[in-house]
Amino acid sequence: MSTVVIVLVAAVLIGALILIFIGLREGEGDDPLQTRLAEYAARGETATLEEIELSQPVTERIVYPLARKFGEIALHFTPQNAIQNTAHRLELAGNPKGLDPTLFWAAKFVLAIILGVLAIFVFSIGASDWPWLRKLLIGAAIIGFGFYLPELLLTSRIQRRQKSVVRAMPDALDLLTICVEAGLGFDGAMARVYEKWDNELSLEFGRVLREIQLGKLRRDALRDMADRLGVPEMTSFVAAVIQSEQLGVSMARVLRIQSDQMRIRRRQRAEEEAQKAPIKMLIPMALLIFPSICIVLMTPAALMMMRSALSGILFGG
Repeated sequence: MSTVVIVLVAAVLIGALILIFIGLREGEGDDPLQTRLAEYAARGETATLEEIELSQPVTERIVYPLARKFGEIALHFTPQNAIQNTAHRLELAGNPKGLDPTLFWAAKFVLAIILGVLAIFVFSIGASDWPWLRKLLIGAAIIGFGFYLPELLLTSRIQRRQKSVVRAMPDALDLLTICVEAGLGFDGAMARVYEKWDNELSLEFGRVLREIQLGKLRRDALRDMADRLGVPEMTSFVAAVIQSEQLGVSMARVLRIQSDQMRIRRRQRAEEEAQKAPIKMLIPMALLIFPSICIVLMTPAALMMMRSALSGILFGG
């Protein structure tokens, strides 16, 4: 029976991990159906739409539609504020391919249901002497963990993205400053950053340029970028750029000041992390390193004392 339980637990966990990977994976941003159509057009082959659809992966044909349908049902029982908050958090995470509030809430409910069913099955075949209150509390904790696991993964993704933007800002502002001082406009300087690097910040600059080309005002596009990133340094930078544009202040001077401030903040963050390092090292040292050193140093002395004449006095032998 224990082998059956192990196999079932492994199968459920693998299924849950596959669901999370499908929901949070990043793709190239291309429509798979359009990609297949382009491939057939390049080859000069004629194929029906049904054949092209059947050539897509199973996840695109079956998993995604089922998850979206389940998510639409789940959204009917979800407050509107929670849906808007989820959409904003997905925007902060960079909008991974195929992940919207519908799929995200579907993943939360599916994981909660899978772990809940797993807990009921495990409790039904083992630990029969446990009281029902304990089983209920443990089952509720497992269901809650499955429900909030996608939130934890999304929070981790948001933090990684924001850290990447913060690390890239000083160098990007230096390049913006050099380009503006060389005679380029601010839009041209952003285009240079977009062409030179391939990171989260450069991609956001590229999106700002596309929005400006589509007719959006530059200050509105910059404000939207600051909202999508959720980084205080970017918010202050955008506010300074918009203010310099409205007041007619030299853009190169504003960028130079912002670049210097970004480097000062980066040095301050490095010093802060350096001050935190000894505290973070204390826990592994106390739990892992010190006990190992004590075992290595004290074991030979203890063995020698056990073999000496003092062993009878110390150990009562």
